[in-house]
Amino acid sequence: MTAQTEKKGFSGMQVFGIIVLVMVLTIIGTIFAARTWFFPRPFTPVVLNQQEERQLENKLQRFEMFYSSSTTGLPQQNGDEKLSNESLKPEVYSEEGASRDITLSEREINALLAKNTDLAGKLAIDLANNLVSAKLLIPVDPDFPMFGGKTLRVRAGVELAYRETRPVVKIRGISIMGVPVPAAWMGGLKNIDLIDQFGTDAGFWKTFSEGVNSITVQEGQLHIQLKE
Repeated sequence: MTAQTEKKGFSGMQVFGIIVLVMVLTIIGTIFAARTWFFPRPFTPVVLNQQEERQLENKLQRFEMFYSSSTTGLPQQNGDEKLSNESLKPEVYSEEGASRDITLSEREINALLAKNTDLAGKLAIDLANNLVSAKLLIPVDPDFPMFGGKTLRVRAGVELAYRETRPVVKIRGISIMGVPVPAAWMGGLKNIDLIDQFGTDAGFWKTFSEGVNSITVQEGQLHIQLKE
């Protein structure tokens, strides 16, 4: 009795179907990648609820340097007009009872950006332990080669902390369209403590360092205490 061995394999129609399926998946993947990289959707601006708005407004009222410019974009509550008029009355300057603590949540920071700048839908801030991350959409000039008229998606991470009686600011990295930028292209500043590098020379970093008493970045919250 002779056993017959059946020939296994794909028929011509099956091979054709597989080729068509691969082509369709490739086209869909290409469209999705182009849509995500070159035509990303704007970020959804953060909208605070009434309780969060009141909390933020109370914080801003404690810091007149922020209150005068930042609360103008917030929804008007009862008594806001009266407070605005009273803030223009002459008064003797005093630091007695003034708070030097600045505490803002991640939602509050993004809400302020959305209401008071032209970055609504273009910039999103994330707060994690000792890390501030940003996502930014940058429109490219139409005359720019290759990427003209496109929108670039840029991501960046900065370590922000306070150690050994001084602030620590380190650029953890920058990526464009999901591709990390080489450290050499960042001027060799990747993972370099900017306060340690430039804080001894007169300028922004020295002034910033000398005016800060502590910085704490936790999941969803930023706290800064200023010196007298």
